[in-house]
Amino acid sequence: MAGKTSGWQLAAALALAAALSACGSRSEDVSLDSYSAEELYGQGELALETGRRPEESLRYFQEIERLYPYTEYSKRALIMQAFVLHKSKKYEEARGAAQRFLDFYPDDEDAAYAQYLMALSYYDQIDDVGRDQGLTFQALQSMRELIEKYPDSEYAASAILKFDLAFDHLAAKEMEIGRYYLKRRHYSAALNRFRTVVQDFQTTAHTAEALHRLVECYLALGFEDEAQTAAAILGYNYQSSPFYQDSFNLLKGRGLAPEAKGDNWLTKIYRQMIRGEWL
Repeated sequence: MAGKTSGWQLAAALALAAALSACGSRSEDVSLDSYSAEELYGQGELALETGRRPEESLRYFQEIERLYPYTEYSKRALIMQAFVLHKSKKYEEARGAAQRFLDFYPDDEDAAYAQYLMALSYYDQIDDVGRDQGLTFQALQSMRELIEKYPDSEYAASAILKFDLAFDHLAAKEMEIGRYYLKRRHYSAALNRFRTVVQDFQTTAHTAEALHRLVECYLALGFEDEAQTAAAILGYNYQSSPFYQDSFNLLKGRGLAPEAKGDNWLTKIYRQMIRGEWL
């Protein structure tokens, strides 16, 4: 009769609901101890490829390491853990997994990739210039280690590029702090920051501005020899830069010109850089 449910239909519906519930529970709670290493690895790859959350695959890779230590699948699962943890932005845990791989398998063909993941876990945490740069130093150290240990690996070129970007990032931080002090007329404090860029970060894009800011600081402090020498270095290396024209105008306004004068740290750089006098 329409609108009514027979007893067998109700029983079937209840059985189906129970079965579905059991399946859902099994997928969450069933022990993976009976799975082979190959099955676990396959499940991990499947979860990684089809799941919306990459960390869903992590359980399978971790179980392989627990159930089948020191096997080929355990080794592969460990590098996959590092990858998944990094992809999930769990950077500290990613470093831990990558370091374990390097400790257990230092000569493996995937060791370069483990070192790359280690470096990326620092690099990807580098945020805006205004934050503490401790992670930038660690990224540089880890990238350098990759470049030196695995120069022929497929990750070396990427590491070199990221090393240069991180290096530039540190110089940008010094410039930001230097400008802050300069704006507030704390010339000595500003000078120290710009000097660091010129001495330690010469290969970055910030050197021209740092030299110009040195001209500003030294003129404000009354050190004309240093100001003229900084401008001379700036003119020799970055004559087409607008910073050189600004420095030239500042000196001209005081009846001065860019030239190496006196005996100071800048004249030593001038002699080394321009005259080739390294001794």
